[in-house]
Amino acid sequence: MNRAVFALLTFSLLAFLPAPPKVKIYMIGDSTMANKKTYDAPETGWGQVFGELFTDQVEIHNHAVNGRSTKSFRDQGLWKEVYDALQPNDYVFIQFGHNDQKESDTSRYAAPQTAYRENLLRYIKETKEKGAIPVILTPVNRRKYDAEGHFMDQHGAYPAVAREVAALTHTPLLDMHQKSEVLLTKMGPERSKDLYMNVLPGVYPKFPNGLEDNTHFTPYGARTMSKLAAESIVELVHPLRHFLKPSAFAGKYQFELPTIHTPTFKNDTFDIRKYGAVSGGKQLATDAINQAIKMASSTGGGVVLVPKGTWLSGPLTLMSNVNLHFEDGALLQFSDDRKDYPVILTTWEGLEAYRCQAPIYGKDLVNVALTGNGILDGAGQVWKQVKKSKLTDSQWKTLIASGGVVNEKGDAWYPSEASKYGNEHSEWTNKIVPGKTKADYEAIRDFLRPNFVSLTNCRNVLLEGPTFLNSPAWTLHPLMCQNVVIRNVNVKNPWFGQNNDALDIESCDTGLLENCTFDTGDDAITIKSGKNEQGRARGIPTQNFIIQNTTVFHGHGGFVIGSEMSGGVKNLFVNNCNFLGTDIGLRFKTTRGRGGVVEDIYIANINMNNILGDAIRFNMFYEAVDPVAAPGENRGLPDMEEKPLDEGTPSFKNFYIQNIACMGAETAVSMRGVPEMNVKNIHLTDAYFKTTNGMRIIEADGLWFKNVTMDIQAGTAIQLSNAKNMNIDNLSVSGQKPLFMELNGNDTKGIEVRNSDLSNFAEQAVFMNKAPKNSLKIKK
Repeated sequence: MNRAVFALLTFSLLAFLPAPPKVKIYMIGDSTMANKKTYDAPETGWGQVFGELFTDQVEIHNHAVNGRSTKSFRDQGLWKEVYDALQPNDYVFIQFGHNDQKESDTSRYAAPQTAYRENLLRYIKETKEKGAIPVILTPVNRRKYDAEGHFMDQHGAYPAVAREVAALTHTPLLDMHQKSEVLLTKMGPERSKDLYMNVLPGVYPKFPNGLEDNTHFTPYGARTMSKLAAESIVELVHPLRHFLKPSAFAGKYQFELPTIHTPTFKNDTFDIRKYGAVSGGKQLATDAINQAIKMASSTGGGVVLVPKGTWLSGPLTLMSNVNLHFEDGALLQFSDDRKDYPVILTTWEGLEAYRCQAPIYGKDLVNVALTGNGILDGAGQVWKQVKKSKLTDSQWKTLIASGGVVNEKGDAWYPSEASKYGNEHSEWTNKIVPGKTKADYEAIRDFLRPNFVSLTNCRNVLLEGPTFLNSPAWTLHPLMCQNVVIRNVNVKNPWFGQNNDALDIESCDTGLLENCTFDTGDDAITIKSGKNEQGRARGIPTQNFIIQNTTVFHGHGGFVIGSEMSGGVKNLFVNNCNFLGTDIGLRFKTTRGRGGVVEDIYIANINMNNILGDAIRFNMFYEAVDPVAAPGENRGLPDMEEKPLDEGTPSFKNFYIQNIACMGAETAVSMRGVPEMNVKNIHLTDAYFKTTNGMRIIEADGLWFKNVTMDIQAGTAIQLSNAKNMNIDNLSVSGQKPLFMELNGNDTKGIEVRNSDLSNFAEQAVFMNKAPKNSLKIKK
């Protein structure tokens, strides 16, 4: 029998095999678990969304009902319906306690040490009678804090009784009470409001007057609580863990990714034309738009509408509960008169500084949004310095003819003398220094170019839809914000712009970036957390972000961490992004003096082409220069002398990078750690690099490269210097090459290569600069 016939028969037989039986989870409990109707929005039971965390192999049968207790659920015949449906090996999740407490209601009350305990024991006994598997869950906490902001438990003895019953009967326990208490304590009184039904008036039809309900959940709260249940399943090593959805990241379940909250707004619309705004671009609409924003916020929030047409404006100040919405065809052109932008105290590149107010500015807000498909132009041309080396001769001549001034060397243009002065005295102009007053900074206003969108200390931020052009400096800058959603946003800045980052997420907690396109003159997707002493004193890491489905057409780096990362960065998930023509693909940069720890970074499914420099770069000697040297520029190597560890020592560790395809770059992987703190624990799996050079790794410890293919044009495939504990499994390098690996430095050790065909190399290894001969092992 030939192979084709055998394969066909095998496929035919498999097609008629029965599908594996579904795993069924029956849920019995109260309103915190129950399914809700569409009209109940936004109320959501955590059991209603629990199925999202499992594969299709699992069926959720949610029989929880609002207001039920262990007593009333049985008395009203609800348990009989579940009991009659149970089959062997089905699961029954049992969670009661909220309503068992209601002493004034005899139909529901079940005293904890008697009736409640007896009821739980009976549910467990009867579940086992049917051959099904019971699981006990303690009740989820209500949200309550004392005057000092300390969490207050409201469940009395009920959680302890549930724990005792589970232990006595050897029943698996998901301790939702304990886990939700930890969560609520961590989140605190303000941020935890988003978990529960704290609803503003006029947002949802069922609650026209709003609602303050700290028992029942919003969709965000329900999904957060359901993930606590999944977390408990994994911690118990429970069989149900095998059916939890995997994520795109090796070793991570889907539930382990951050839970994202998106703000909602009243539908009340405040048209800027009703406040005096006139389209056409001849008349400033600043006062009209700001007045509409104030009116919307003062009346409980709503949508401030910027209709189609051209609108000219100075800086706008956002306010809480306001969605600034740009209609299709709307162009908001910000003023090119620098005097329209007052000098304020803010930050610049991670340090406190005086700068001009951002065209779009907000501070200490809750629920704020920029939405719609309009275009916003930041008039960056009147703020930016331009280097001659970035332009063609004709472009340079045109720029000079437009006005402004040129420096003495003739290699840089500035829009004004004040701008030139500020650039040439950056030892004080970019930060606050003793002896300088606000008046000193106002005198160099032209230099103090603002970021485009500056949102500081805001909770629940939504940027969805707009296109941002021509930013004066950083384009989108959420700073110390919580719950940030950025989707379907486009940023386009001149490629020659400096400090024109598309997005800088700084010291923010929890968010989502998806379906965006960036084309800019500096870094694109950039993660920061403050600079040096000020960043460490702030101590707020950027953490818990999902970044996905985004394309970068130009920029110094596609996805970037640093260099201002002194407050730390952790728990980031980057998936399915394209970097097309960036200087660097994945760029991680810091330097001595920063301090801070960058850790637990997960990156998967990255496509790159036409990368000018390195596909992947770790650089702990960042020098604030362009990542790719200009023609003829000789930078040399930094001082590699080991320094004592101190609070300014930075750290990069625990990076998990998988499924990388790079179709063109100078170098595949470049790592440069500092001797006293190596780049540590970097995993690279399933990667393909078509590059000029292979890998250049200096001062790194704990590298795991598996299933990596390099199609390189020249030179040694891998160069190591003081690299330690490197494991290479199934490496493929195309073409005939002179040398596989060069090992340098007496600290090089523990290099192991296995399952790799090195037959196309003329020589496998050379040992230089005191590298030990026994530091390399090659195994088949």
